[in-house]
Amino acid sequence: MRILLAEDQTMFRTALGTLLDLEPDFEVVAQVGRGDAVVAAARESRPDVALLDIEMPGATGLEVTPLLLAEVPGVVVVVLTTFGRPGYLKRALEAGARGFLLKDVPVERLAEQLRAVVGGSIVVDPQLAASALATPPSPLTDREREVLVEGARGATVQEIAVRLHLSPATVRNYLSSAIGKTGASNRVSAAKVAEQQGWL
Repeated sequence: MRILLAEDQTMFRTALGTLLDLEPDFEVVAQVGRGDAVVAAARESRPDVALLDIEMPGATGLEVTPLLLAEVPGVVVVVLTTFGRPGYLKRALEAGARGFLLKDVPVERLAEQLRAVVGGSIVVDPQLAASALATPPSPLTDREREVLVEGARGATVQEIAVRLHLSPATVRNYLSSAIGKTGASNRVSAAKVAEQQGWL
């Protein structure tokens, strides 16, 4: 099994790559530390499985997943994360990931789960799956989410408008709607609520 690892923490990525390479049927063929480097690395290395972290510079694992599946047909995406948030799980599966696992899983168990995913199964952390079933879907529209993400990064209304090709008034409307839907008092609090729920 050919594996691509995408993880921004160098020590964790290197250690995991070494441990996976010890499995007789595994070969780590590429390692990247940025989300925006995943597709190019996958095109070159042609992995069977791409293990993607969620939080990476350049692009998140959730953003990369549909691009990777479109560009490298046949690759199987597994999200490996410290963020056990039901919203992230739902978004990962909707994007086409076939696995969603937490980083604290033992390597032996991870190896078993990767084999199961390549064999056609969908593998999800059981406790997280139960939480996801009990959690309502995100109330945010795609645009509201985009505006909140930019706002959480500290962008002003004018900067958000330029980046997303919207008018400032439209940005304010989206922010107001997102604040109302999250029950927050301002956009910073709204972004925090949405992030905790895995909606961003």
